[in-house]
Amino acid sequence: MLVINTIRNSARLTLRNAWLRNSLASRTGPTNFSRTFSLGLTLRQQDVVNVTFVRANGERIKSSGKVGDSLLDVVVNNNVDLDGFGACEGTLTCSTCHLIFKVPDYEKLPDKPGDEELDMLDLAYELTDTSRLGCQITLTKEMDGLEVQVPATINDARAA
Repeated sequence: MLVINTIRNSARLTLRNAWLRNSLASRTGPTNFSRTFSLGLTLRQQDVVNVTFVRANGERIKSSGKVGDSLLDVVVNNNVDLDGFGACEGTLTCSTCHLIFKVPDYEKLPDKPGDEELDMLDLAYELTDTSRLGCQITLTKEMDGLEVQVPATINDARAA
């Protein structure tokens, strides 16, 4: 975690913040202290979920996301090169983020597809019994190591 020590020795620093200046003036005791701020820029290891996207030609694209991200977020946030993927930005108005799961992974998904997702999947190419839209799959720690198949072609239902 990135930590910034903002004040190391108050006797030597010029204080710019009036509140801090007043609080230091009223302080009794040692003049050496430190104040730290955490920016939280790094992910804890347990919050990272590794995902592999497998193209129709067998090319494997390894990526990762955070617990709570959707598979669409993983593609967008990591600039994964999947042409046309997530064209509607997760609004359930296209089927471009169609992914195919292995049966055991599909059965472990916490949520089943809703009617809107099923309607969009009906318009997807290469539909299978284990197809889902990536925008509707939220990552959990149990999904670490997930591998999903990316269909060879996409269908943007908005163009129909």
